[in-house]
Amino acid sequence: MTDGQFETKLEEGVGRLQDGLGGLLGDPALQVKGKGRVLCAKARSACFVAGDAVRDLTVDQPLVAVVTAGLAGFALAMAWVRR
Repeated sequence: MTDGQFETKLEEGVGRLQDGLGGLLGDPALQVKGKGRVLCAKARSACFVAGDAVRDLTVDQPLVAVVTAGLAGFALAMAWVRR
């Protein structure tokens, strides 16, 4: 587990704690903050998973990764020119 993944798990735990305390104390603002932290932590965790998948693909199949990056760059360039 990297430092970023540890921080993400910690942030999710803090968010769950805030959400629970907000529900227990009847403080909707604290509850919303907690739910927001949990949501951000889950999104960040998904980014880590996607990054790991891209890194694994690049290591396992470098030719596919280069072709995919080239096609994506070409598509972005074509979209940029048409603006």
